[in-house]
Amino acid sequence: MTLEILRDILIPFAGTSLGAAMVFFLKGEMPQRLQRVLIGFAAGVMVAASFWSLLAPALEQSQDMGNLAFAPAAIGFLLGMGFLLLLDTCTPHEHMDGMEEGPKSGLRKTTKLVLAVTIHNIPEGMAVGVVMAAFLQGTAGIGAASAAALALGIAIQNFPEGAIVSMPLRAEGMGKGKTFALGVMSGAVEPIAALLTIAFSSAVVPAMPYLLSFAAGAMFYVVVEELIPEMSEGEHSNLATIAFALGFVLMMALDVALG
Repeated sequence: MTLEILRDILIPFAGTSLGAAMVFFLKGEMPQRLQRVLIGFAAGVMVAASFWSLLAPALEQSQDMGNLAFAPAAIGFLLGMGFLLLLDTCTPHEHMDGMEEGPKSGLRKTTKLVLAVTIHNIPEGMAVGVVMAAFLQGTAGIGAASAAALALGIAIQNFPEGAIVSMPLRAEGMGKGKTFALGVMSGAVEPIAALLTIAFSSAVVPAMPYLLSFAAGAMFYVVVEELIPEMSEGEHSNLATIAFALGFVLMMALDVALG
C-alpha cells in the first residue's frame, strides 16, 4: 500500500481527532445553535459524497447492463441501508439529543454516546475503503484526486462529529484528556473499516458497483435516521438547513473539481 493511499485512509480519522481536540479550547457544553449548524453541514457533505463519489461511479460502471444498469446500485444501496439498520437496532447507543436506542443494557451513558458516533463512522470508513479499492483496481472511473476528495470531504464532516461527542462528555464533568481520548476512539473505526473493505473488495472486482452503492446506502441511513432529525429539532433549524446546503455544495465542488 502506497503512502498516498495510507494518507487518504487516515485523513478522515484526523478530522475526528481534531474535532475531539476542541474540548481543550471550548468551555462548557457546545451551544445548541452551533451544534445544529455543524450537524447540518455534516449531513450535507455526506449526502453529496454518497451520490457524487459512490452512486454515480456505481451507475457508470454498470452501463453495459442497458436498462438494468440501475440494478447493482439499487441492490447495494438497499443492502447498505439494511446493514446499518441491523447494526443500529442491535447495538445499545445514545443519540446526541439524549434519546436511547438499541437493546437495553447496563452500559454507561458515556459509553452509549461513543458507540453512537462509532456506528456513524463505520459507513464513512467503508466509503473511503471502497473508493480506494476502486482506484487501485482501475475500475469505476475513479482517479487518485477523486479518492482524495472523498477522504477530505469526510474529514471535514468528521470535525464536528468529533466535537459533538467530546463536548457533552466534558460538560458532564469528565476530564479533558479522557473526553479527547473517547472522541479519538470513536473515529478509530474508520481506518479499520477502510482497510477491511479494501482487503475484501480486492477479491471481488465484479462486485464493485454493489460495494460502492452499499457504502452510499449506509451513509444515507446515518443522514436520514440520525443527522436530519437532530438538525431539525428545536430552534435554529433554519441555520442547520443553510449549513446542509453549504456542506452539500462544498463536497460536490471538491468531487467535481478534483475528480
